Amino acid sequence: MKPKSPFHGAVIPLVTPVTPTGDLDEAALDRLLEFQIAGGVEGIFVLGTTGEGPSVPRAARLRLVQRTVAKVQKRAQVYAGIGDQCLADSALAAQEYFRAGVDAVVAQPPVYFPLQPHELLAYFRSLLEQLPGPMIIYNIPATTRVSIPLELIGQLKGHPRLAGMKDSENDPKRLEELVKRYGGDPKFAVFMGVGAFMVQGLKLGADGIVPSAGNLIPDVCHQICASVARGDPAETDRLAARMKTVAGIYQQDRTLGQSLAALKATLHAKGIIGPHMLPPLLALPETERQSIRTGMKALGLLD
Repeated sequence: MKPKSPFHGAVIPLVTPVTPTGDLDEAALDRLLEFQIAGGVEGIFVLGTTGEGPSVPRAARLRLVQRTVAKVQKRAQVYAGIGDQCLADSALAAQEYFRAGVDAVVAQPPVYFPLQPHELLAYFRSLLEQLPGPMIIYNIPATTRVSIPLELIGQLKGHPRLAGMKDSENDPKRLEELVKRYGGDPKFAVFMGVGAFMVQGLKLGADGIVPSAGNLIPDVCHQICASVARGDPAETDRLAARMKTVAGIYQQDRTLGQSLAALKATLHAKGIIGPHMLPPLLALPETERQSIRTGMKALGLLD
């Protein structure tokens, strides 16, 4: 077993609780964070895809990060997304977040202009040079429309502020190659962002997982990582099946945006947050929320 990276385990991409008017719902955020900590998760990731990061008003982003850091109180690591189109804005956000106390920032490529590999390389190199702390590169072609080449990661690897990669590209061969190439270095953390590949990735040597289902079942996601680490395949398979079934409640037959609205609806049913979304996404209609509550009861997620 390789030495453990400083960044590892179940890192939950947190939804962003908001009020009906789109303001940050700080009380709901506190409840959601305590729910995650009680589940034993190793990390909390705010302003990611699941957190509607690009849709969160700029004025609310720093407050969200500050509130998260203050509430978590080092009981888990805190990661924050820096997904602006402007390099200077991304660097400035990262500097503010590190001052607020985050452990790492997470950066995906800018999405407006189609970028060639050499342009991506120059972008990430420039961003890394402007950061005061660790950065995780985030590959998610479903939203950015660009796949970050693994060879590019090899060119960046070794930079003192590059701490790892989260890969959410739905390509099992690529994810296996990612772990094979870079999963043996304790200074470079590899995170699996695709639910179907999380367990296999951990078994191959990935450092952690970033499961949206963790918002709803943080304990299960934490236990998946623990069971793989101690070599208990039967328990791992049982927990992975549970995670897949729970994720099906909000993901099945839905677009990415609709699945995020459905995930918030599950947390609303548990009384943790409201169902409200940030534009351009819309909350689920009440008829769909009722269907979700029925499904949750069938799985023992509601009384």
